[in-house]
Amino acid sequence: MNIKFLTEPLTKFFYMVNGAIHTIIPNNDLSYGLAIIVFTIIVRLILLPLSVKQLRSTAKMGAIQPEMKKVQAKYKSDPQKAQQEVMKLYKENGVNPMGGCLPMIVQMPILFSLYAVFQHLNMHGAGFLWMQDLTKSDPLYILPILSTVTTYFSSKLMQPPSTDGAQSKQTSTMNTVMAIFMGFMSLKFPGTLVLYWVINNVIQIIQTVVINKIELNKKADEVLIADNKNRK
Repeated sequence: MNIKFLTEPLTKFFYMVNGAIHTIIPNNDLSYGLAIIVFTIIVRLILLPLSVKQLRSTAKMGAIQPEMKKVQAKYKSDPQKAQQEVMKLYKENGVNPMGGCLPMIVQMPILFSLYAVFQHLNMHGAGFLWMQDLTKSDPLYILPILSTVTTYFSSKLMQPPSTDGAQSKQTSTMNTVMAIFMGFMSLKFPGTLVLYWVINNVIQIIQTVVINKIELNKKADEVLIADNKNRK
């Protein structure tokens, strides 16, 4: 994938952010690390509309899970009818099963570009907090551990809900394997890249929790309104 058209402007933008922070905090052992954090936050804010669309689609699926389970239990002996009723449930609640895919696909080139940007930044000799050199791997393994933990929770929170127990277990296993894999790779990656990944995961976790809560509250309000109408 040729992503040079994205990596060059993103690299220039990072150095702009770093220059601004370095003006305020001239200490290289703080400014570079802070620049990575601020840069990651800005990029995530730019991608926020796509992230929200993706997360809302997943959250809506989670909100109607109790109703989906009732439908599948009711038509357990008729899978075709159960599928029809589930699709009807999707339509009534404005849920698109594929609604979270397009935003993810659009974001992929940008994420690959950011990977390339942080892998090739010229930051030799710049440290951050406990790290003496951000271009090298973390000697205390703090970032790899954070990478593993945040990757797991980020993936788990974004896991599409499923009424199939076997499928849900398989997805959870994949999330665990992915988290361990990212933690292992973080042992080798430069600190710049792992710090970006950890901050990105933390932001993703916060976004997911907030949007899930909003969607669940919205669904609860709709159910309450429907109950009140039925009583009248």
